Amino acid sequence: MAEQHTPRSLIVTFYGAYGRTAEGPVPVSALIRLLGAAGVDAPSVRSSVSRLKRRGFLFPARAADGSAGYALSDEARELLEDGDRRIYAQPPPEDGQEPAWLLATFSVPEQERHKRHLLRSRLARLGFGTVAPGLWIAPARLEDETRHTLDRLQLTSYVELFRGAHLGFAPTAEAVARWWDLTALAKQHEEFLDLHEPVLRALQSGPAPEPEAAYRDYLLALDTWRRLPYADPGLPRPLLPSDWPGDRSAAVFGELHTRLRDTGAKFTDL
Repeated sequence: MAEQHTPRSLIVTFYGAYGRTAEGPVPVSALIRLLGAAGVDAPSVRSSVSRLKRRGFLFPARAADGSAGYALSDEARELLEDGDRRIYAQPPPEDGQEPAWLLATFSVPEQERHKRHLLRSRLARLGFGTVAPGLWIAPARLEDETRHTLDRLQLTSYVELFRGAHLGFAPTAEAVARWWDLTALAKQHEEFLDLHEPVLRALQSGPAPEPEAAYRDYLLALDTWRRLPYADPGLPRPLLPSDWPGDRSAAVFGELHTRLRDTGAKFTDL
């Protein structure tokens, strides 16, 4: 199965992994070199950076050597920090208690109906499931990130948030299987494993990778993985099927991160 990585997504992933720790803005020449190592040509880097600038993710600034470069906006840094809590999260502890849930409902005036689509798409991208039309649900620990997102998009005046427990009438595991498409989520985990578990096996049985290879393999794995904790918001393990592939995919990404991230940083030279 071929893996699809868009230039814009890889640039965002690069800044999340390496670019925000640079001393100052990242030079354009460095972006072209580093994205080139992941198979992105220079024109694609430049056009994607321009789009990210228009969206307010990046802004132009002089790099430390005086050359043209790009730095992260404050909003982008907040987005990446919120992402860290998802991407590198440990599985929630199993304490035997009924999980707490975050519920969201919204009302948008007809003259602003375009915001309904924006709200639905953002809640879905945050990993919310749907209990019923107009009622969305997620694990309660996503409250802060949900607040940040709605505030950033100036949507808080349309939304009501609630925290609570599922009291019935179906067993919670059955309800979760209705609120989220678990079959589709499992397929995403399996696709990640198909693509990146062989990379881990090669690392486990072979010599340590050179910095460029570590950088490339880590960037591609992270670019695939970082979407999964949003599609699958870390649902309580007892409520999922016994053969849930998310456990294995999280373990594979965690070991790839440990083995590749710091070695890859040597190649960036930022």
